[in-house]
Amino acid sequence: MERKLTIAIDGPAAGGKGTIALRLAEALGYRYVDTGAMYRAVAWEALRRGISWEDEPALARLAASLDIRFERVREASSIRYRVVVDGVDVTEDIRRPEVDHGSSVVAQHPAVRQVLVEKQRALAAGGGVVMEGRDITTVVLPDADLKFFITASLQERARRRYEQRRAAGLEADLAEVEAELAERDKRDSERKTAPMRVPRDAIVLDTTGLTVDRSVAVALQLVRSRLGDGAEAGIGS
Repeated sequence: MERKLTIAIDGPAAGGKGTIALRLAEALGYRYVDTGAMYRAVAWEALRRGISWEDEPALARLAASLDIRFERVREASSIRYRVVVDGVDVTEDIRRPEVDHGSSVVAQHPAVRQVLVEKQRALAAGGGVVMEGRDITTVVLPDADLKFFITASLQERARRRYEQRRAAGLEADLAEVEAELAERDKRDSERKTAPMRVPRDAIVLDTTGLTVDRSVAVALQLVRSRLGDGAEAGIGS
């Protein structure tokens, strides 16, 4: 029977972890889970329903009630994952700028994290999964077979987020985006519950100056090393 790894990926916003995780999952034939999207989904639904992002009990109840799924679809020549909440595609809605702030606030609530961590561990049960977020290697999947911490300079990350917003037709100011990311880093690193940090057994991959293809190639090579010759997982060259 082929060996199915559990791969955990952490890192700050816009560091490249999402793209790398998605590409790894596709190359390996594994399931992909974006835990940040789960917090975004809760923040978006709270906003839509008029629930304050500071109301921890109400947010925890909301998080427990939501059916959050990641549906794999082919768009043109590539594979994408759509985020579906209670049967509704919210992929674009949860990427709105206002949700960037809301998801970070929501993620600071221990009760909400407890609910979502349970859901995340259930999604990872049995292996064959690539899961990414900000506390996956340290809290959600501390015993993962392979851990990555993917980062980049603040300036590089700001440029990427700025270009993402412009490509989506949204107004964006590079200086404001950089300030937002710096504040997000501070909140994520200093929060009392599950702060973002680099575990000793994680492989740190700095993607500053690297193309997406090169970053993915480096990560895949490390997975191959863990699996042996890579044939068991069907990894392409």
